[in-house]
Amino acid sequence: MEHLNPDFGGARATGYGVGPVLERFSDVSRIAVLRGGGLGDLIYALPAVSALKAAYPEASVTLLGTPIHAELLSQIEGPLDETLILPFAEGVRPGAEDHGELDRFFGEMRARKFDLAVQLHGGGRYSNPFLLRLGARHTVGTRTPDAARLERTVPYVYYQHEPQRALEVAGFAGAPPPGLEARVRALPEFAQQLAPRLDALFPSAEARGTVVIHPGATDPRRRWPADRFAAVARKAADDGFRVVVVGDHTEKELAETVVEAAVGHAKADSKGASNRAPQVASLAGQLGLGELAALLAACCAVVANDSGPRHLAQALGTPTVGIFWAGNAINAAPLGRTLHRIHLGWATHCPVCGIDITQVGWTAPRCRHDESTVEAVAPDAVYEDVRQLTAMNLPPRGR
Repeated sequence: MEHLNPDFGGARATGYGVGPVLERFSDVSRIAVLRGGGLGDLIYALPAVSALKAAYPEASVTLLGTPIHAELLSQIEGPLDETLILPFAEGVRPGAEDHGELDRFFGEMRARKFDLAVQLHGGGRYSNPFLLRLGARHTVGTRTPDAARLERTVPYVYYQHEPQRALEVAGFAGAPPPGLEARVRALPEFAQQLAPRLDALFPSAEARGTVVIHPGATDPRRRWPADRFAAVARKAADDGFRVVVVGDHTEKELAETVVEAAVGHAKADSKGASNRAPQVASLAGQLGLGELAALLAACCAVVANDSGPRHLAQALGTPTVGIFWAGNAINAAPLGRTLHRIHLGWATHCPVCGIDITQVGWTAPRCRHDESTVEAVAPDAVYEDVRQLTAMNLPPRGR
């Protein structure tokens, strides 16, 4: 097996960031960054984009991403100049490939004459050949032993913090990190659109603030059970917070389950002591990404699985309480603990078939079972972090 050694492409290291920072390329005016996937995947890439913008201040940076990336980036303030949607391509953007469409896409990309193309999309088995077809003068990215070589390549090992991995790649492109985490801002017009919707959800209700809950996750094994989220929602409502449950259109039923359980338990606990309805409601499937960003930016805290909305909240500067499987925490958990708390599920084997679930990525097949790996996390511990975070005297966000 080929050893995983970095390929400096003949360049020398000029300093150190997350890893070696190599010499900058000369005469760079157009940069392409390849990163598919969902919201979280985009957030992972943004610190590297900021590094590239700082290192090449005269260059434009184009993200080759997905529709959800384009939607979000059109509705927030972020570091990218342009987003182009990737065609369907194996290992880059899942879907039925159209070879004619792919040929047209690469023809258009070569016509742009990118000076630098940066691959931040996995180990390179599929993404490196894709990147090479862009025709850029220089190429940088990650690489497993079976992947095509780029001009400069960082060894890809699955268990590495994703934003730090991207920053290490940026360092190979000559860009030291100006910061370690993504930073974006919500746009005020979406906050204005959101306000009447919140007023309609909670008419004439006084509240200490808003707590947002996102109970979904792309991989069902990353999901904390709905009744645990409901327990946290109920405690927050009892303490005087408005609680808004969010999600996309596929998560509407899950969000309603959380709301119904929280409200139902609250009514049962009250024993007629109060007729006030608990302040728990769902906006799942009802928000555009601009409105979601505005809601996350304005709330007191977000409680969520390892999911795109949690990563977006972190980038907006909002305190979060995240429920992570321990393996995912290595790759995706926040770095600090002042604003961001995590609770870990420590499962190492599937409870149904016993397969070792720590062997992930391209190294082992995923079993067919979807049992939660984070079920053991206790609601009381999660809410204690919510209580602590909402009691903090934080400076205004968005500056």
